[in-house]
Parts: sequence; structure tokens; C-alpha cells
Amino acid sequence: MRRAWIWLRSATHLQTLALAAAVIVAVAGATNAAGYPDRPIKLIVPFGAGGPPDVAARIIGAYLSEHLGPVVVENHVGASGTLAARMVAASAPDGYTLLAGTAGSLSISPQLYKNAGVNPLKDFTAVALVSSAPLVLAVNRSVPVHSVKELVAYAKAHPGKLNYGAVIGTPPHLSGEMFKHLTGTNIVFVPYKAASEATTDVLSGQMNMTFEGTTAIVPLVRSGQLRALAVTSPHRIAEIPQVPTMDELGYTGMPPDSWQAIVAPAGTPAAIVEKINATVNRGLNDPAVRSKIVGLGGQPESESVSDFAAFIASQYKRWGDVIRVTGVTLN
Repeated sequence: MRRAWIWLRSATHLQTLALAAAVIVAVAGATNAAGYPDRPIKLIVPFGAGGPPDVAARIIGAYLSEHLGPVVVENHVGASGTLAARMVAASAPDGYTLLAGTAGSLSISPQLYKNAGVNPLKDFTAVALVSSAPLVLAVNRSVPVHSVKELVAYAKAHPGKLNYGAVIGTPPHLSGEMFKHLTGTNIVFVPYKAASEATTDVLSGQMNMTFEGTTAIVPLVRSGQLRALAVTSPHRIAEIPQVPTMDELGYTGMPPDSWQAIVAPAGTPAAIVEKINATVNRGLNDPAVRSKIVGLGGQPESESVSDFAAFIASQYKRWGDVIRVTGVTLN
């Protein structure tokens, strides 16, 4: 009986210690969040300046600077977003280095590159979803087509003549490959380091066509500089309502959109993550911020931390399926 009593007392003591440790961790996390931030936060954009991810990051970064603490947006280009992702994943999990992640850097590139060196499902903590945007299939006005049907017919009549540009391992890249798969066309892919460079070359006529987010393309379509043939969203978008969806035209299976978000290194205290999430969501409901994102063709997305974590997992699977169907591989 004495042994049983000693064991029970020891077990109870261990439980008490475990509970005390949990309380200490929780209090420490809350204390860290209360004083956070006390120095500038770095928001790393994995692509070049001027592209949709950069624009979205700077819009939300400006709001965070005003309502949370100073945020410095930095562009770290390389390996289709995986270079910046690896850097952030290896940073201290203290909330002072964040990644302005995208569908490309968090769902596509890590599955395309054999040695990506980053696993988004393990190396990051979900913080906040910022915006989503369907992609627009647009062509230079010199291309003699005015519909997707005409584009497919022209591509089949001139195999290998048409080209499209995009950053490797991004939704525009994979959408172009899926389009080729669904239509049985031979359209040449030309890789770019920045989405803005690809868009510039489509405008100049060096590239024939592109799949790009509404953030970058809608203003060019509305000004008449590019000709939009279709959008990838399930429904037409208000900014260019005359442009049909891929589904309407019978090309089902196209990835519906791209998205921008914020993630932190794995292990970042939950209280800090929740604080950033709450501030981002307040910004996304601020009329001034919403109008900027909507005006560029994006859709603000307010999600809880847990819902966003589930979203990342589902997107990782969805884009993995696209990669397998198209057979795209990279070294």
C-alpha cells in the first residue's frame, strides 16, 4: 500500500509540475505578445518588386506599420520563391521575420523542385490569409485571336509559334501548362525571374500571352493595352464582366486562383501569431485597404489561424494534383 501511495503522490507531483510548466509557457507567450513588436518586423516577399505578391505585401505591410509596428518589406528573389522560404523558415521564431507567401512559394515550388529544402506543412506556422485573385488569360493585341476557341485553333495550326511567360513554379506557370494539357496545344513556356518582367514583355509583344493574376492584368485590360480571353474563377469578375470564365467555355479543371498570405517560422508563439492575424484581418475589413486590393482585382480574405492552416494543407494537395496531371518537373 505504501508503494502505491508513493507512486500516486509522485504521479500527482509530476502532473502538477507539467501543469505549472504549461502555465509558465502560456504566461510567457502572453507576455511576449504584450510587448510585441518592440523593433521593426521584416516581411519577406519571395518575388521581384512590382508583381502581384509584392503589391499585396506592401498594401498590408503599410497597414501593419500603422496599427501594429514598423514593417520593412524586402524582396528576396530566387528559386521560384524557395530561396526566401528557406531563409524565413530558418529564422528565429519570434515574429520578427515573416514570409509574404503565395500559392507558388507555399504550394507549388516546394513540390516542383527536388531539392527545395523547405516543407511548408512543417516549416511554417500559418498566420493570415491576405487575398486571392483569379488568373486572367490575356494576349498581346497583335495576336490574331479574340476568344479562347480562336486561340486554341491558332495554336494548333501553328504549333510552337505561340509563347507565354511566367515565373517558374507559380500559378501562372502551372495554369499555362494545364491549359496546354486540356487543349492539346504546343505553346512554348518562357521562364522569368519576376512577374512584372513577363507582363512587360507581353505588353511589348515579345511574349504572345500570359496567365497572370487580376492584380496585374485587370488595369491593363481595362486600359485596352491587353486583350483578355478568359478568367479562371468559377464566376465572372466585376472588374472585367465581359470576359468569360474557363468553365463557361468548356475548359474545366483549370486552377481557379492564386493567393497571397503571411506565414512565420514554425514554433512562433501562438499569442504573437494571433496578434498579427487579428491586425491583418482588421486591415482587410478596413475600407481603404479593401478598396486598394479590390481595385487591383484581388479579393480580401479574412481567416482565423486554424482555418488558414487547413487552407494551406488543401492548397498543397490541389497544386500537387496539377503538377502530377501536367507532368511538370524541375531539377
